[in-house]
Amino acid sequence: MKTNIFFTLIVVSFLTASCTQQEKIETQIAWDTWGVPHITATTTEELFFAQGWAQMHNHANLVLELYGSSRGKGAQYWGQEKFENDMLIHTLGFDQLADDWAEIQDPEIKAIYTSFIKGMNAYAAAHPEAIADKNKVVLPLTTKDMNMHGLYLIFTRFIGGKDLGRVQQWPDMGSNTYAIAPKRSASGNAMLVQNPHLPWWREFLFFESHLNLNGKNMYGSIPVGLPGIVIGFNENLGWSHTDNTIDNADTYELELKDGGYLLDGERKEFEVLSKVIKIKQENGTMLDQEVQLMKTVHGPVVNKTEDKVLALRMVGLDRPNMFLQWWRMINSSTFDEFEEALEMAQIPFWNVMYADKQGEIFYLFNGLVPKRATDAWKYWDRVIPGGKSADIWTEVHDYTDLPKVKNPVGGWLQNANDPPWTCTIPTILNPEDYPGYMAPQYMPFRPQRSARMLIEDESITFDELVEYKLSTRLEFADRILDDLFAAVDASNSKKAKEAKKVLENWGREANADSKGMLLFYTWALKFNVWRSANYTEQWSMDSPNTTPDGIADTDRAVQLLEQAAIEVETNFGSLDTDWGDYYRINYNGINLPANGIDGSLGVFRVAWPGGADDNNMFVGGGDSWVGVIEFGDKVRAKVLLSYGNATQKDSPHNGDQLELFSKKELRDAWFTKAEVESNTARIEVITENGFREKK
Repeated sequence: MKTNIFFTLIVVSFLTASCTQQEKIETQIAWDTWGVPHITATTTEELFFAQGWAQMHNHANLVLELYGSSRGKGAQYWGQEKFENDMLIHTLGFDQLADDWAEIQDPEIKAIYTSFIKGMNAYAAAHPEAIADKNKVVLPLTTKDMNMHGLYLIFTRFIGGKDLGRVQQWPDMGSNTYAIAPKRSASGNAMLVQNPHLPWWREFLFFESHLNLNGKNMYGSIPVGLPGIVIGFNENLGWSHTDNTIDNADTYELELKDGGYLLDGERKEFEVLSKVIKIKQENGTMLDQEVQLMKTVHGPVVNKTEDKVLALRMVGLDRPNMFLQWWRMINSSTFDEFEEALEMAQIPFWNVMYADKQGEIFYLFNGLVPKRATDAWKYWDRVIPGGKSADIWTEVHDYTDLPKVKNPVGGWLQNANDPPWTCTIPTILNPEDYPGYMAPQYMPFRPQRSARMLIEDESITFDELVEYKLSTRLEFADRILDDLFAAVDASNSKKAKEAKKVLENWGREANADSKGMLLFYTWALKFNVWRSANYTEQWSMDSPNTTPDGIADTDRAVQLLEQAAIEVETNFGSLDTDWGDYYRINYNGINLPANGIDGSLGVFRVAWPGGADDNNMFVGGGDSWVGVIEFGDKVRAKVLLSYGNATQKDSPHNGDQLELFSKKELRDAWFTKAEVESNTARIEVITENGFREKK
């Protein structure tokens, strides 16, 4: 009898423990006080179902607008103003390509897409009140939408953005990143900085989430509407991306002849496809507009005149598993596993910067670089004239061919959208060891500032790394003010000497309370930082981080300072007006003093202007997602999603992090179970049809 009772107690204890354990790992979303979802799941399907639900909760209307536009049906849904965008999508053939990709994609990523889309549709069904009437026409969402939006974002905004004339709208769209080795770290732990700076609107906005799959913690961000994490970290490693100087799209100018085009002097027929684009009229009726889509052996025709056409060729259209590669990256535990994911070569663009718990740091000039017949950067960095078949590339370089550096002797790596050669200084990579078309040679003031902060610190603390990330000191000011002051002293200009006093007292920073930044900025715009003829010493690969230098025309520089001083005094009443009185954040009804500026002046804290009125200039983009991570026994991370983690009009998180941005502060990333529980605002648990709030 005692044996049976003992056995019964064991069974009851086991069942009780099992039920308790099962309750702990029930799929749920713990929403923190910043609107970040901390998702816990035991299956990949439920994890991505939850992430799709969470994205719709924070961005339902934005997601529907993005997907409707990426379908190429924006004009059908919202009117004539979307027609040009629809034309681009049809011209590039994304509709058919999305179908082709669906046929050949790895089953794992197809399953992820299916779960993610189900989660978004479930949220829309459960919360119709969250969706504007004008956007309901986009529902239901499909996995094809997932493919088309990925194609639209990656190929029209990044790979082909320059050739399509799009990136020029955003003057400093880019990113910064650091990897610090233990030998350079005060704690002996490797550290990483993640810092894309993109436009603060639409498809460029990031979504922050924390994913926990069977106990594996994964944290980071991804553009809204996409699944997973593209810039992130886990308990063992992390990475960031920066826009690289890769040239993996080419525009060809072709001459027309008798309705065809010339290739090697011979006439060839266009491939022509007719397409009907529906356009919603103001009265609600539909207008069918038939368009002719033309294609050459180079690629689709993106522009046409009476006697010429422009055809675009892009890499990566045969790489359908890029989001699977990101999923493998965030699931890696060691450098070898991470590099195995990189070797998939599905991601066609972006540098990779890496650091891990074992103290490894690594930089990769990542992407798909065409194998080209002509070995010269200048030959390809232009609209390519004529129709030579020799200029039509068909292959790309393997992973082994790409520039990369692991564990440099100096103990640090950086990239601020400069070419790979200056990822660490003294330089390790030699451009002569690579094809001339691999990357150009230059190092602007922002990456020079980036490198300088690390060069000058032999033992970097975590807090110092945060400080460097938020630094608004202008490398251009440090480089040029001594020459400008000497020129003013040698002049007879009273106004320039008055301006000099203000600049001497200025701390050479673009903080909100910086007095003199407005004056210097006004002068720098007139001087033109990018004009190489302005300098007595030109930029040199031999001295990449200390050139250019010297003012070639000192009289002109003084005259421009006089003009700048008069303008500032006339418009603002004082030469020492606070920078934040002029430069403002104006987002979702929130108006705050800004700091930073575009990176051309050598500022690491990028906040580039996106508009102005008679009295103020306003931030249009810049620091978007920021992460500073230290890989010790326990991961330590500070983060910021500048504009907040939501765009829904009624969300308290639409702009709630801008005050931190204005103050130059980051917040803690709540990564451990205890941290999440201490900062949870509410919890949702999974049900058959979605999620319900846990009471």
